[in-house]
Amino acid sequence: MNTPLTTTPGVTGKYEGKKVVITGGSSGFGLATARLLVDGGARVLITGRTRATLDAARDQLGDNAIAVRSDAASLADIDALADRVKTEFGTVDALFANAGVNGFAPFEATGEELFDQMLTVNAKGPYFTVQKLTPLLTGGSGIVLTTSVANVLGLPTLSAYAASKAALRSMTRGLARELLPRGVRVNAVSPGPIDSGILDKSMPREAAEQTKAQMAADNPMSRMGTPAEVARAMVFLAFEATYTTGAELAVDGGGSQI
Repeated sequence: MNTPLTTTPGVTGKYEGKKVVITGGSSGFGLATARLLVDGGARVLITGRTRATLDAARDQLGDNAIAVRSDAASLADIDALADRVKTEFGTVDALFANAGVNGFAPFEATGEELFDQMLTVNAKGPYFTVQKLTPLLTGGSGIVLTTSVANVLGLPTLSAYAASKAALRSMTRGLARELLPRGVRVNAVSPGPIDSGILDKSMPREAAEQTKAQMAADNPMSRMGTPAEVARAMVFLAFEATYTTGAELAVDGGGSQI
């Protein structure tokens, strides 16, 4: 049995009765966001592609969390997810379209498979997730898309990934305009260098530590951010930013701003 996540200070009961969907909610930013909301009394449905990771997240989050295996790149899975959400919740107060993947390759070495994966998972998936779940959103609800500082910075080896996140930034504006008549706000959170565990999983330990040290050294705040810091920004956009739509909030230690 996994050790339960500790309660987040200052949020107990704040989101009591809220029903929330978080794609890509079994790790990283998504799991941190689920933790914050569950601690505040919300019921949360998280998705992910790996059953074992989902089960571990569900064990940590407790009885107010539902874990559903769903592939953000599959339209059939997105349709099934919408049906499951309707059955479990009926209506939804916030949607975090957070599922995504990274992909690193020099421009000259970027192949069609990598390019298609970036655009399918990071842009097509969120677009149709929002489309299928919008009928379940209540008036006054918030949608948060996860972009990246890569959509405004020219970063080597990330051209396809950056393009997918730039597409998502543009969608944020378009969907915000189209969903205004429903009383639904659409915003984006743009993380910078966050120590979410991805580097530790994708490269040898020594290389990961060197990369993180370099990221921290290059950042105006001289450190990497944490998933909890991204989560607080995401929840703010979903629930507190009631006069904000179509915006992108950078959570990057100032790296894309100063």
